[in-house]
Amino acid sequence: MPRPALSVLDLVPVRSGQTTAQAVAASLSLAAHADRLGLRRYWFAEHHNMPAVASTTPPVLIAATAARTSRIRVGSGGVMLPNHSPLVVAEQFAALEAMAPGRIDLGLGRAPGSDPVISQLLRMSGTTSDVERFPEHVNDIVSLVSPDGATVRFTSGGTYDVHATPAATTTPEVWLLGSSDYSAQLAASLGMPYVFANHFSGAGLERALDLYRSGFQATAQNPAPRTFLTVNAVAAPTQDEAEQRALPQLRMMARLRQNRPLTALETVEQAQAAASEFDSMGEQIMSGVRQTWFVGTGESVAAEVRTFADRWGVDEVMLSPVSGSFDDEPMDAAPGRVQTLELVTSALGD
Repeated sequence: MPRPALSVLDLVPVRSGQTTAQAVAASLSLAAHADRLGLRRYWFAEHHNMPAVASTTPPVLIAATAARTSRIRVGSGGVMLPNHSPLVVAEQFAALEAMAPGRIDLGLGRAPGSDPVISQLLRMSGTTSDVERFPEHVNDIVSLVSPDGATVRFTSGGTYDVHATPAATTTPEVWLLGSSDYSAQLAASLGMPYVFANHFSGAGLERALDLYRSGFQATAQNPAPRTFLTVNAVAAPTQDEAEQRALPQLRMMARLRQNRPLTALETVEQAQAAASEFDSMGEQIMSGVRQTWFVGTGESVAAEVRTFADRWGVDEVMLSPVSGSFDDEPMDAAPGRVQTLELVTSALGD
């Protein structure tokens, strides 16, 4: 099987006792490492008001990462468009493209990225019904970041030209993200590249890809469908260490799905000490989630990546490195996540 390209999805995890500054420093270091390893792209996801997630502002993180890297593409996975004005998003990513020409990806999603209270706070200047205008806003952004800009047409007559930046020579690549039939069909109808959020659960993957590929409407920019897939992964020198490093994130997933109070991410030792916290349902959730993750040695995870890419006909797999930390590991680094990227990249070879 051919070697699939590797990319990274980062939620900027925050572990117990770690400050936001330390968590961001760890992720920026990881991004620089991914750049040196030759990975294809590095994306930040938008989430809000979660104790274990510091990726609240992808454009800010993208700017910092672009400044610390030289070749890897950097982007959002994604910006949750209903939370933001299309013009503001277009201006942010046009500026990012000007700072790192040819290296910026704008992944757009329709989900809120948080709970209803936070969604309302994010949308105080607009209305929650904007989610229904998602297709329109996607088209607006594509037009606004282009050199020609967009045109506002008034109902009373007349027009007004709008540009996200005065004189664009290159534009960010816009992707649609999703985990449902809706996003796949929309991406196909607009002739846009598409990413299925397989790291959520994987449910509906086959149907989404079929809808996207069979319904794709070619454009000059995208003459054929383009897609890759995401997956949660932990790689370590031994299977036992990999399973240990996966435990904190597995327990966080069980809390999320049982609507338990969220906390900063546990260390491996904290997670092991609290192993009896969950009832049988919580244990079933963790077991089910674990079955969809790639956890093992570099060689075994690389083999799973190859098989996964071949099964779904993609040439790129985006890893969300969900490797936890041990108590004695530095707060401003992520050795487990670095190790995952290093081992899988090495095992995949050239």
